[in-house]
Amino acid sequence: MTETRQPRTVADLTPLARAALGRHRTLSAVTRLRGGSKKGVYRLRLDDGGSAIAYLWTPDEDYWSHSGAAPAADPRDPFSHASGLGLFTAAHDRLAAAGVRTPRLLHVDPEARAAVVEDLTGGSLEEALRRDPDAAAPALDALAESLRALRGCRSAAHGKVAVTAAGGSAYGDSCARLVADRALSDIAETAVRDPRVAAAQERLEDAVRSLAAEARPRAEHVLVHGELGPDHVLLDADGRPALIDIEGLMYFDAEWEHAFLRMRFGPHYAALRADGLDEDRLRLYRLALHLNLVAGPLRLLQGDFPFAESMREIAEHNLAQALDLVKL
Repeated sequence: MTETRQPRTVADLTPLARAALGRHRTLSAVTRLRGGSKKGVYRLRLDDGGSAIAYLWTPDEDYWSHSGAAPAADPRDPFSHASGLGLFTAAHDRLAAAGVRTPRLLHVDPEARAAVVEDLTGGSLEEALRRDPDAAAPALDALAESLRALRGCRSAAHGKVAVTAAGGSAYGDSCARLVADRALSDIAETAVRDPRVAAAQERLEDAVRSLAAEARPRAEHVLVHGELGPDHVLLDADGRPALIDIEGLMYFDAEWEHAFLRMRFGPHYAALRADGLDEDRLRLYRLALHLNLVAGPLRLLQGDFPFAESMREIAEHNLAQALDLVKL
């Protein structure tokens, strides 16, 4: 049985808005934006016509934690729950240092576990590509430049930027091993929920182990967003792209980023393609991503996530993709 959640109201968010935007401005309306499964995302509208976006990392706004779907919050695990004000501010600062656009940070409230950022009014890159791919081409090219800037940021350590910035590193000496271990865990978990996975479990596990065996540890890692789909890119008033949902920013293999980009950008990926990627890693990461996009949504559906049908569609699509990759 799921509970009915009450979104934040004007009264709830007025103190945050005043601290971030000035006591002389009055908060007139609050809208909870769709998405935000790990945090609450609210548009704050002001009486003078201005607006801003509030992020709230509170337990009642996190559908993953509420459903028991979130991995343990272990900062040394790159795939642990990428949610929290500390992860956000570390990622924001690192992107700013790299010259990569993200919504401008206006205010941080550690006690409320909240931040306020600028409201970008150009819509998402996903919407722009759907509306007119030719008109969106300059934004896509600018995103490719941002990806090159990220790839130029290198570290011997791998893991979330909040960890590496403090001199730490993620577990293990191989990104590929971490990905393979999570993929095997996703297979085992999903096999008890879907008979199609159970029937293909041995083939899936063999494929993961075989691909992981071809990958060797690396001495350097690059900065990656980790979940960079066109819905995680907003456009400002000048059509320039800005990255959002940045809490998972980490040093990792570039192939991890590009496996996700290829999956999410589809026919538009050609503009973002990079040279010198390891094809074995790409195959492993592509399979692992599909497996996780089955396991994750099925976990989330155990709770009260409000867009259940979209989660089922994601799980079903990615299950078909994973099974197709290992078909005999």
